[in-house]
Amino acid sequence: MGDGGERRDQALQTRLIHDGVTRSQFGETCEALYLTQGFVYASAEEAEARFAGVSEGYVYSRYGNPTVAMFEQRMATLEGAEAARATASGMAAVTAAMLAALKAGDHVVASAALFGGCRYVVETFLPRFGVETTLVDGTDLAAFEAAVRPNTRVFFMESPTNPTLTLVDLEGVAKIRDAKAPGALVVVDNVFATPLWQKPLELGADIVIYSATKHIDGQGRCLGGVILSAEAWIKDNLDMILKQTGPALSPFNAWTLLKALETLPLRVRAQTETAAAVADALATHPNVTRVIYPGRDDHPQAEIARRQMKKGGTLVAFTVAGGKAGAFAAANALRLVKLSNNLGDAKSLLTHPATTTHKNLAQEAKDQLGIDDGLLRLSVGLEEADDLIADLTQALDQVKAATHLRSV
Repeated sequence: MGDGGERRDQALQTRLIHDGVTRSQFGETCEALYLTQGFVYASAEEAEARFAGVSEGYVYSRYGNPTVAMFEQRMATLEGAEAARATASGMAAVTAAMLAALKAGDHVVASAALFGGCRYVVETFLPRFGVETTLVDGTDLAAFEAAVRPNTRVFFMESPTNPTLTLVDLEGVAKIRDAKAPGALVVVDNVFATPLWQKPLELGADIVIYSATKHIDGQGRCLGGVILSAEAWIKDNLDMILKQTGPALSPFNAWTLLKALETLPLRVRAQTETAAAVADALATHPNVTRVIYPGRDDHPQAEIARRQMKKGGTLVAFTVAGGKAGAFAAANALRLVKLSNNLGDAKSLLTHPATTTHKNLAQEAKDQLGIDDGLLRLSVGLEEADDLIADLTQALDQVKAATHLRSV
């Protein structure tokens, strides 16, 4: 029996605790974990009806599962979407959405500033199946417009981008779609902005994708992904892809993510406040040559950030003097912040994109995207802001001495 119901008059924080609950006959307080592969039918006739789609109910956990469905319903509430489908990882979500939206002979216009795995999908994987891709400067709406072809079916982007936190004018791209490629889909990877600070569907996007591994879990425990869109598109295009290719989210991971949604607003608000304070502190350090944070007035696209994001988010990018040697010296001197390529965790995490997440990009592509050897990407966690600032400051204080020793 369910008691998730529609609560449009209640605040999001409240609905993230109470929406999408399917209780068993035992009336449990915590959402149930249905850790099962299959389901039992009362009769052969009932099995026939479920397989025919004329009777509601579950058939196989690769197709659907009660715990996974609760997570999907709660994600739809959070995003303001008609429907959601969960996957085993963020990359599974990206790949499944693209395969559901495209066929041989179609064309994709994508922002060049993408996570390495996403760029692989559009630049290398999809062309194997006859889908062409044009990569453009995501900050330039004219570039999007110029790249449109008669067979353009998808516009794909992330905003803010990984790792340089540049922005794509989502509403502007949607207007180009309407004018130049009606019927094409605007697909947005909204991981960095989080569903709390940016609503792509309200800005004209058709599909929103998340790696639930990041802020949605928020504690470094499990993998997951989510695709959100109109219910009709999901049923007519995505469901069969998920059913037949099998990137199913495990019920246990779905349960973990479902419980994490109860605290998502609390966590992301606190992390965002700290990220803003950290960005301001980094901007004053003499060994930092550049700070990129969408919540600061000196962000190159501050006007777009104010227009389409409620807050600046939990990620800060900054360039350390001395190139790779300076960046490595600062990273290795950290005591509190951990070195990891993940993000959105309760622990603050730092990575050097040029040698990790974006190491496979050609140097020319790195240069175009602003991924220099001194760039570090910081995912701000739930630690006290003063403690993080103190740790980053003491690490950056050591940069000149370390780089000088390497040069003599």
